[in-house]
Amino acid sequence: MAPPHGNDAHTFRSAHRPSRRTLLGGIAALGALGAAGCARVAAAGENGGELLDRLRAQGVVRLGIAGEIPFGYIDRDGHLTGEAPELAKAVFKRLGVDRVQPVPTEFGSLIPGLNSQQFDVVAAGMYVNADRCAQVIFADPDYQMLDSFIVRKGNPKGLRSYKDVVAKKAKFATGTGYAEIQYAVEAGYKESDILIVPDQVAGLNAVEAGRVDVFAGTALTTREVVKKSAKAEATAPFAPLVKGKPHVDGGAFAFRPTETRLRDAFNVELRALKRSGELFRILRPFGFTKAEMTDLTAKELCGQ
Repeated sequence: MAPPHGNDAHTFRSAHRPSRRTLLGGIAALGALGAAGCARVAAAGENGGELLDRLRAQGVVRLGIAGEIPFGYIDRDGHLTGEAPELAKAVFKRLGVDRVQPVPTEFGSLIPGLNSQQFDVVAAGMYVNADRCAQVIFADPDYQMLDSFIVRKGNPKGLRSYKDVVAKKAKFATGTGYAEIQYAVEAGYKESDILIVPDQVAGLNAVEAGRVDVFAGTALTTREVVKKSAKAEATAPFAPLVKGKPHVDGGAFAFRPTETRLRDAFNVELRALKRSGELFRILRPFGFTKAEMTDLTAKELCGQ
């Protein structure tokens, strides 16, 4: 999924881009698309769309990416990479489409850009949630993700969950638009007291400097960003509570609601890559572990 940002492999987000993990980011801008999206879903069952045939004829698929390491970005040499683009290369080759072409955009513009046909598929490690499922259709998740904290070495306050943060009145930070904002609020943390920083690097800096006690992010990005820190560490991954129940997020490719045939064909190949172990081999270089492999479905995460 993806920087926000920057092209340094150790920089996970830039200051001016919203996170792929935001639960609500971009939704206001999509209000007008909601009803239309639902209408397109209803119409999609008629023939499943013709995009797959067009892509095969063209030999290239356009990928919407948000420049977010490690999910989808352009590296220092100008090459498209990241877990989602590398997976897209493998899947689309199996579907008879040999080339992928990046179309970089802001994270909040991915769904509008997809639905206005600026690109063919969103390949940005986008979290699947009910709001987004009203706008697009998702493949099944290619990874799942838990949360983790960045804390001072030794975790002096013993912070291992959002409830701990509330109970111990810890100074709490997370990133712009992150889902972690809502998880903390649900646990009882006052939203106005949350320090919002641009990215994991800024969160690490805030913890190291003592400005906050804890920064919340994904298990993947927190463990990567603390690797060279002498002052901070990442806590064990955990599932945040949503409506009192442990919640696991999943990231997936998104398609226009009319293109059910392409989505279904993508899912067939994705499942084959999961069974063979090739999916993990593709994702592992970007910091993913076997714990992040998943059998979650889009239907489950969409709440259908």
